[in-house]
Amino acid sequence: MKSNAGWLKLLAIAALLGFFCATLQAEDKKASATGTWKWTRKNQNGDEQQLQVKLKQDGDKLTGTLTGPGGNDVEVKEGKVKDGEVSFQVTFERDGNEITAKFHGKLDGDKIKGKVEVGDRKLDWEPTRAKDDK
Repeated sequence: MKSNAGWLKLLAIAALLGFFCATLQAEDKKASATGTWKWTRKNQNGDEQQLQVKLKQDGDKLTGTLTGPGGNDVEVKEGKVKDGEVSFQVTFERDGNEITAKFHGKLDGDKIKGKVEVGDRKLDWEPTRAKDDK
């Protein structure tokens, strides 16, 4: 009898550990996109420009504001987070033309790796979350 009781305790502990580990993995997969994300890009003159987007995740919905190099804020539209994939778009005006940039990428902790589509151009997009925004 003592032998069976020992095995039952061991099985119960193993089951609890398995449940705990599975819960931690599920939490990792639901990492939040909320925060200030920064990246650098080169303009047509080859000069580097700092850009940032402040995102707020509420479930699968993503809202926020992108701040361009001139300090102009543009509203994030059609923002989503699903299975670690982040996507949104912004529309701005340049030289009297309306331009839409579509952002999409894979969330990985404090990094996103993806692309920005502007017209027929696809550019790499790899922002990092500001350290003070965890």
